[in-house]
Amino acid sequence: MRQFNSLLKQPELIALNARNLEAQAAQEIWKAVAPDNLAQFSHASSIKNKQLNLFADNNAVAAKIKLFIPSLLIKLENQGCEVTSIQVKVQVKSTPPAKAKRIKKLSSHAATELNQLSEKLSGTPLGDALARLATKAK
Repeated sequence: MRQFNSLLKQPELIALNARNLEAQAAQEIWKAVAPDNLAQFSHASSIKNKQLNLFADNNAVAAKIKLFIPSLLIKLENQGCEVTSIQVKVQVKSTPPAKAKRIKKLSSHAATELNQLSEKLSGTPLGDALARLATKAK
């Protein structure tokens, strides 16, 4: 256990923890001042040199935030934050993998009906197509 505790006191981990706490504080401030429809599609990364750094999920959200910058700065000032500018960058989230298509199968009753219809229409392109479809169902 002592070795683990000594690992946690490494300078890199201390700096990473400080950066994480800074990002959490910036996010809490952003949630307090941002309109709900913008807050759910963006997040704050830090406040450095009196500048709030934001990441938007897409260009539309970034443009909307930029329109609100003057009123957001007033809200931040009312909250007691020393922020004089807001920088917005777009950080597109990766898209989830596409779901595999579910293959639908015909019931045995439907296959029988298709076979009967294909026999009535035998020799025609539609009859041949129905016969192929019926054989795939079995």
